[in-house]
Amino acid sequence: MDAQFRPYRSLLYIPGSKARALEKARGLAVDAILFDLEDAVTPDAKADARETLKAALAEGGYGARAKIIRINGLDTPWGAEDVAALKDAGADAFLLPKVNSAADIDALAALLGNDTPIWAMMETPLAIFNALSIAAHPRVQGFVAGTNDLAKELGCRDRADRLPMQMALQTILMAARAHGVIAVDGVYNQYKDDAGLHAECEQGRDLGFDGKTLIHPAQVEIANACFAPTEAEIDLARRQIAAHAEIEATGQGVAVVDGKIVENLHVETAKKTLSKAEAIAHMA
Repeated sequence: MDAQFRPYRSLLYIPGSKARALEKARGLAVDAILFDLEDAVTPDAKADARETLKAALAEGGYGARAKIIRINGLDTPWGAEDVAALKDAGADAFLLPKVNSAADIDALAALLGNDTPIWAMMETPLAIFNALSIAAHPRVQGFVAGTNDLAKELGCRDRADRLPMQMALQTILMAARAHGVIAVDGVYNQYKDDAGLHAECEQGRDLGFDGKTLIHPAQVEIANACFAPTEAEIDLARRQIAAHAEIEATGQGVAVVDGKIVENLHVETAKKTLSKAEAIAHMA
């Protein structure tokens, strides 16, 4: 599926070292799987994790789900070996942690030696200040907000409204939208707190994120629902498109739906809404 039309409502981290979890992921209703070789794998298990993940990808069975490998940082003893072992394993993209500048993307691109897209973990103050140049890199396809690491770097308090994170989150989004890059929100750590997850997903969707990274399969349903167009939004989109088309055909008056003027920009948004709904339907 073309990344431009693929939905990214839910992106679930799966440890690359756990064969059982890799098997279970084939049946989960996620839009993307983040095969994790970094935080989810202990140092003594990293070499085996590469082989376990490579075997799982060779076996296939992940369907329409995007397959994204989060490697270890290139400044660690494991990052380059992750790339060497898995660059031809059939991943849809590689996710690079601790990106600070576009030069880090250059370094991964050189190791890959192919045209596999690169996603950037935006989890350091330097990444936020350099977000625009990172998004402009021709190899970058997606941004992942690394809110846990960013909170650690900032020394900010954990708040339900994420007020201390707003500048960083909005900067990530602005840079991503400026260059047509996918942008997904950070994880919600309390995986048994459905109400908290729902609230944070709604906030992320209100801000403009395409979806949310997740740490547990129990979070998938809520993320999928929050980041999908609602029936009301789909209905409104159809009516806006129809009303605008009618006015264009007659050449008279202005299009109005539910008491609001419908201009070209609203039609463009409406078409994107319908395209997203169609792409989600194809994931089923």
